[in-house]
Amino acid sequence: MTTHRISGHLVDLHQQRIVDGTLVVEDGRIAAIEEHPVEDGPYVLPGFVDAHIHIESSMMPPTSFAQLAVRFGTVATVSDPHEIANVLGAPGVEYMLDSARQVPLKFHFGCPSCVPATGFETAGAVLDAAEVEKLLARDEIGYLSELMNYPGVLFGDEEVLRKIAAAKALGKPVDGHAPGLRGDDAKRYIEAGITTDHECFTLPEAQDKLRYGMKIIIREGSAARNYEALKSLLETDPERCMLCSDDKHPDDLLEGHINALVRRAVSDGFPLFNVLRAACVHPVEHYGLPVGLLRVGDSADFVLVDNLQDFNCRQTWIDGVCVYDAPEVNFAWTPPETPNHFDCQTKGPEAFAMRDEPRYREVIVAVDRQIVTQREHCELTAVDGLLHADPAADLLKLAVVNRYQNAEPGLALIKNFGLKRGAIASTVAHDSHNIIAVGTSDAMVAKAVNAMASARGGVCYVDDATEAVLPLPIAGLMSDLRPEEIAEGYARIDRLAKEAGSALAAPFMTLSFMALLVIPTLKLSDKGLFDGEKFAFVE
Repeated sequence: MTTHRISGHLVDLHQQRIVDGTLVVEDGRIAAIEEHPVEDGPYVLPGFVDAHIHIESSMMPPTSFAQLAVRFGTVATVSDPHEIANVLGAPGVEYMLDSARQVPLKFHFGCPSCVPATGFETAGAVLDAAEVEKLLARDEIGYLSELMNYPGVLFGDEEVLRKIAAAKALGKPVDGHAPGLRGDDAKRYIEAGITTDHECFTLPEAQDKLRYGMKIIIREGSAARNYEALKSLLETDPERCMLCSDDKHPDDLLEGHINALVRRAVSDGFPLFNVLRAACVHPVEHYGLPVGLLRVGDSADFVLVDNLQDFNCRQTWIDGVCVYDAPEVNFAWTPPETPNHFDCQTKGPEAFAMRDEPRYREVIVAVDRQIVTQREHCELTAVDGLLHADPAADLLKLAVVNRYQNAEPGLALIKNFGLKRGAIASTVAHDSHNIIAVGTSDAMVAKAVNAMASARGGVCYVDDATEAVLPLPIAGLMSDLRPEEIAEGYARIDRLAKEAGSALAAPFMTLSFMALLVIPTLKLSDKGLFDGEKFAFVE
């Protein structure tokens, strides 16, 4: 029998008290809690849980993600493998499960509900209702992931309802994804069986959904940041809140995870126990996670922090094993396999030319730190019968190129990226993960797209003198490098984009959402400009 004794200030989130004492850990579980005075020592609290995240957005497979997350006290995630499923289908979900089994972090995967996300784009795979039923039947799959096809719910789409029914029959929660949905539509969406939403971007919207019985997951990711808008819920509705990052880029993950959001909320004056219950207890209870909460008999999943203001992690324990003892991670990293799905030839600048009719057009306006967009009606100036990017007016060319087969690209114009030279491109392009590029000229867009085609996926910055690429050989979404190398490579390309003029906090993360058709207002697919409010192509 393996026994450990950990003494300190024990944070009891159920009785909402802090007591001095010792945890007695035997064979991976908490065998006893002995209360006694402790003069000095760390604070011991349940480990942090990210209540909704796409691991793929870290550009790391689960084996690499775990290496960074445990450094910040994360013991579990509620993970939607939606991104890799859109590229590889069910084998992509299997890849994530296999990778997760190699590390101690407790990944709790859902079954992607919308592959493809819509019928208005080209994805690499399809998960129909029959395939979803098979995946949900597996013990390793704990819930039906974000149901972003909310029009399908509201209008009674047979395939959508069949997926929800399969989850209900197995007693597995259904996650929501309905930005801006309010009133009777929100009520009907929730009554269909949708239990959470992480997409609220205004407080009234979140309050509407709470009123009808939904739980709200407060998101603070690399691009979409809704904490400021929703933080008061930690005071008014604390028992129905959770915390998540949704999409976290690798350089951000080097700086912190859920612990950083906890630190911020406590610093803002919200009650400590409200914040910690949202970060630790509520995801475990809602999703039925096999994660301990610092009670006798629980699995020994906990974190030692220096204080209850900074939440700097000294140690992370999972199943009674110290997996992180600052500054060392105590489990090995191994190079991952690299499955992919890529068939796209290089293209010349002429592929990205836009004819000048009509000149009066809808233009996408990117919004910093959000995944929604705005729109402008612009009368555009043509040169030689073509519409060009105009960096001086912050009007850039946006292109989405089908990565799964050769086809004409989708084209649009976009504002607020700010590039004065060059172009950026990525194959992290939610949700179908085609090549998406934004640039200051057709030639620069072509150069960036071709860099992605040559690498068979990645992120890049290019200009006349530069071609900087971070390859992502795992489905065009994730790297096979070590975590620190991924973060360093991404940070360099992000820096180049900002030096070229972009003032966006996360230009690549923002770019990745310009193809997410289910988020209003205007987006672009490989098939054309799309109106997310009308749920139809722009004429």
